[in-house]
Amino acid sequence: MQQNNTTKDDLEIRSLDTMCVNESKLEHRWYHNLKYLLLGIFFGIVFTKAEVISWFRIQEMFRLQSFHMYGIIGSAIFVAMISIWLIKKFNIKTIYGEEIVFHKKEFNKGQIYGGLIFGFGWAVTGACPGPLFAQIGTGATAVVVTLLSAIAGTWVYGYFREKLPH
Repeated sequence: MQQNNTTKDDLEIRSLDTMCVNESKLEHRWYHNLKYLLLGIFFGIVFTKAEVISWFRIQEMFRLQSFHMYGIIGSAIFVAMISIWLIKKFNIKTIYGEEIVFHKKEFNKGQIYGGLIFGFGWAVTGACPGPLFAQIGTGATAVVVTLLSAIAGTWVYGYFREKLPH
């Protein structure tokens, strides 16, 4: 019983950090994760075909010259809104029967700073974290520098996290 309370308290604290709040408690063998690899490859192909990973398309978006990326991002937001509404409305669970919990998020000024830094990095490099791997997969090996920079930035954030405004 005490372990359950400790786990619950831990999840409540982590939900404030918006980190890993919906972790599954199930344990699977290593090959169980291959489906995520296949899904990632599928999304990489879709992103490539839809030109989502195109540096040119991203530059068009930041120069307000094309609707292409806004349409894709807007479609993704719309699908996510509908999906969340359906999950809440019908109390849909995961395929393993686990409950899906949505935690309330509070707005803070750190999100503005983080959003600006993220957008600046996206505009300068022509990539956000998802398409980085697809860009490398298409043979744009120079993007490895962007990937290593993103990893370094994540590490720096984690190191200074407690000192930053949240």
